[in-house]
Amino acid sequence: MPKFAHIIGWGKYVPQTILTNKELESLVDTTDEWIRTRTGIEERHIASPKESTSTMAVLAAQQALAIADVDPLRLGLIIVATSTPDYIFPSTACLVQDALGATHAAAYDLSAACSGFVYGLSTAQNAIVAGACRYALVIGAETFSRILNWHDRNTCVLFGDGAGAVVLAASDLPGGILACSLGADGSGADLLIVPAGGSRRPATSETVAQDLHTVQMKGREVFRFATRVMERASRQVAEKAAVSMQDIELVIPHQANGRIIESAAKSLKLPEDRIYSNLQRYGNTSAASIPLALCDAIDEGRVHKGDHLILVGFGAGLTWGATLVHWDADLPRVPISRLKRMWLALRYRWARVESFFRRRWRQLDGLTRTSTGHTRSLWSKARDEIGKANDGLEKAGRDVAAKAGLSQPAQESKQELTPAKPDLDNTAQPSQPKTTADNRPES
Repeated sequence: MPKFAHIIGWGKYVPQTILTNKELESLVDTTDEWIRTRTGIEERHIASPKESTSTMAVLAAQQALAIADVDPLRLGLIIVATSTPDYIFPSTACLVQDALGATHAAAYDLSAACSGFVYGLSTAQNAIVAGACRYALVIGAETFSRILNWHDRNTCVLFGDGAGAVVLAASDLPGGILACSLGADGSGADLLIVPAGGSRRPATSETVAQDLHTVQMKGREVFRFATRVMERASRQVAEKAAVSMQDIELVIPHQANGRIIESAAKSLKLPEDRIYSNLQRYGNTSAASIPLALCDAIDEGRVHKGDHLILVGFGAGLTWGATLVHWDADLPRVPISRLKRMWLALRYRWARVESFFRRRWRQLDGLTRTSTGHTRSLWSKARDEIGKANDGLEKAGRDVAAKAGLSQPAQESKQELTPAKPDLDNTAQPSQPKTTADNRPES
């Protein structure tokens, strides 16, 4: 049984539409200078009407699988960490599983807000070490622009959309994810919340009018919580992995606010070059922020083979978590060849074809499978409808008789509407000759 889970592939996707601070000035009472100094954010990416959490997750996953050189059929588990799923159910992970053609993978969503990706890494690592799967795909994906109040400058300036993914592989070689540390404090649930839309406060015209389906945040309380928990979680996971903080080459924190990241760096007594941030380009992408930052750090040459990384996050719940990774993947990766890209494109097109035929087969399989059985089904439906028509005619007759002052409706000879039940047996009965009253055959 494998003892370690290694990160062997990574990928990201962000929408093409960019919303700058200057553009936000026309939406809310704010300025570019105010946003920069208080958050460190310069711009954020916004999903188009045709994009959703699942579509972005699929594109990030495809990139991660290509780098890992792992066919989707080899995946045993898909976890999508998100607070903005496509639907309440089915899970976004199932939509991703279908789009990838990962027909052997279990799939589910994980809801831990901005800590979700770290929670997902821990869950996938445990599944691999337990022998439940050999390859796992962990995705953080969010479409926060769909749950923002674009008239509230305290929240709408902070968030953006995007997705990031990693592929984990089982191995007997030491390395990969060395330790995880997770935590939660539900007493702070009201600090960062979308109040309506769940079973406690279902959607009504009042909840919509009051903007209760959008993010509500108590910024000062969240700030104080974040600055404390980022340091504590980082130190706990380092201690759990028996790695000194001085041996950590790079900390990749949740990209929520520039001042929170700076405060965490000071508390950990680490120089700025050992804390990674891409907040200015994406804003807070919730569960997607850590994998997005990991991908950018790799692209910028900030991650090297043999490095110790801490991925640390916090979020609504309240939740927090940290993962310590010994990076052992070769960098830089060899670029994917044109032929390989063509093969992958065909692979995912074929996945769509397979999905189409599975849906069509399910529709056909839902019909009665034999002609006789189908006839019985149609007969049953026809009989029920004709019975209802008979009842309606009888009631109408009684109503007319009552209005005419008759004690009983006129007894008229009426043709029975119910047809004779068809003979559905395979063996036809021989016809009998008609006879007269004295039982002689009729000539």
